[in-house]
Amino acid sequence: MSNSKTEERGRRYLNPYVGGVLLGLVLLAANFISGRGLGASGAVKSVVVTTIEAVDKDAINTMPFMADYAESHSGSPMKSWLVFEMLGVIVGGFLSGAIAGRLKLKVEHSPKITSRRRLVFALMGGVLFGFGSQLGRGCTSGSALSGMAVLSMGGFITMMAIFGTAFALAYFFRRNWI
Repeated sequence: MSNSKTEERGRRYLNPYVGGVLLGLVLLAANFISGRGLGASGAVKSVVVTTIEAVDKDAINTMPFMADYAESHSGSPMKSWLVFEMLGVIVGGFLSGAIAGRLKLKVEHSPKITSRRRLVFALMGGVLFGFGSQLGRGCTSGSALSGMAVLSMGGFITMMAIFGTAFALAYFFRRNWI
């Protein structure tokens, strides 16, 4: 295979409209099969609760929020279907990148900033979004996307807040990406 064909194959992405339809079908299937929508923050919470319990069994009882979450799951929180969903997302993303030839260990960033700065901003954004997802009772997938799928007013408000905040702050942070 020529080098230009390899580059061309590496640049191909799924049509966003097809991806949106596929995401909608996955969300419909999740609601139909499990009786609830998608979400990632529940999986992270399950991992955190399990880690705290593994390190110090009594520590979980000093945190009412975590204790309630641990008690609400019969058996191990790691047996939650959301944990398996997230494992599927990670493995699926890895396989998709490998098949499309886009699996590389590099940090993509603007020539105006360093890789370190890009990673620091990505980590800060992830931490803030994770914290916000706990305040908002769910991540983008769980609160906004799944909420909108069942016509919840809270889902629409969450989606508007997420995109509105991103739009309002994009001007201030754009030099880190372009």
